Amino acid sequence: MKRDLKLLIVDDHPIFRHGLREIIEQNPGFRIIAEASDGDVGLRLIPELKPDIAIVDIDMPRLDGLKMVRTLSKLNLSVAVIFLTMHKEEDMYNAAIDLGVKAYVLKENAAKDIVTALEIVAEGGTYISPSMLDMNQRRRDRAQQLLSNKPQIETLSPAERRILKLIAEDHTSKEIADLLNISFKTVENHRLNICNKLNLHGSHRLLKFAFDNKSSL
Repeated sequence: MKRDLKLLIVDDHPIFRHGLREIIEQNPGFRIIAEASDGDVGLRLIPELKPDIAIVDIDMPRLDGLKMVRTLSKLNLSVAVIFLTMHKEEDMYNAAIDLGVKAYVLKENAAKDIVTALEIVAEGGTYISPSMLDMNQRRRDRAQQLLSNKPQIETLSPAERRILKLIAEDHTSKEIADLLNISFKTVENHRLNICNKLNLHGSHRLLKFAFDNKSSL
């Protein structure tokens, strides 16, 4: 399929960015339109240049990749994110996936994985470095366990499920309303419906449930 997808690379190591550029530019259909050395610069470039995909390092000075993607979500900026990282820890992996990134690629595998990741993300899919697949399976197992323990979760509408995920990301009702372009009252009504469907009662039960099951929602 013919593509002309615009890419932004956000990484604080210029030598690594150069090597990544060389690999990507050997493949037609992907065009690197800019590079950034930290998350702050990346955030400024995304609304200006409107890349289709941002390849983002997690560890960066000033503003790291996780904080950058959280800010993208709050600003409602639409761009597919590929995390490129050295982190193999499960908590870091879960934090990344919870943010909705489309790919998690280990830097040690970047030379052979990055183009595959780009191809899959370009088609609307997700990609995870093969050595991280066991962690992905554990996430699926936890999701299945949640379904077994709380089968009512299947009764949530797509809008309610989306709002539950945003609550788990520590968004306030006002922030959710802004992100989804709906009224504050609509968000509050959804929250009440979620509580009723999941039998969650008490002022903080919904927030605790969302936090406790963040990686399973």
